[in-house]
This record gives sequence, C-alpha cells and structure tokens, in this order.
Amino acid sequence: MPFEVYEPCVYLHGTKADPAPGELLVARRESNVEEGRVMNYVYFSATLDAATWGAELACGEGRARICVIEPTGYFEDDPNLTDEKFPGNPTQSFRSREPLRVVGELVDWGGHSPEKLEAMRAGLQQIEAGRLEH
Repeated sequence: MPFEVYEPCVYLHGTKADPAPGELLVARRESNVEEGRVMNYVYFSATLDAATWGAELACGEGRARICVIEPTGYFEDDPNLTDEKFPGNPTQSFRSREPLRVVGELVDWGGHSPEKLEAMRAGLQQIEAGRLEH
C-alpha cells in the first residue's frame, strides 16, 4: 500500500473544525475522532491519504477539511500506527504535545469512496467494541 508524501516538509491535519491561519491546534482537548475523549497529543501527517482519513473520520457537523500546519516543537512518529499497523511509518503519521500552527487550508483534495469510508468506520467500530469487552 503506497503512501506518498504530499510535498516535502509540508504537514497536514484532517478535521471538521474551521481553524483560521495562525490559530494553534493543541493537545489536551477533545479528540477529533472520538467524542468525549481528551487527547494528550495532536496528530498530523505528511501524506494526503492519512490527512484525508483524519478529515473524513472527524467528529462534528462541519465539512471535512485538511489544514496545512507547521509543528511548533518536538514531534514523534505516531506509535498507534507505526508500531501496530504500519512498521517503519510509511503513512508519515506523527504526534506532538506541542501546538501545531495552522498556515492554510488544502482545498484541492478528493475523499475516499462511500464504500471505502463505510468499511473503515465499520472496522473502527469493531475495534472499539473489542476494547469495551476487555
């Protein structure tokens, strides 16, 4: 499964929020994809595919958006993906406790098919159901 970097040194964050350029995305806020869960990190990617999933799976009523961001401090590979699903971090997915500064919005992107999106949501529901059983 190929994951192409969107552009070298450009980082993306998928969301349904509508942050303005200059606004900071910070950790210790409610999860973008899991209502009621406070996150210790803010997540982002260098690949358009990963950012697209973030935007499409985000909670909320707004339209799916992909923000171009710049990290303001230290960040690391997202171990939830790199250790569990994609060793070596081919998705170029990262997390940070430091804020991410919004520098703009990517407006020319296409989403996944409705079938692929529904399959992903069903898979996530199965994972969540498994967590609740333990």
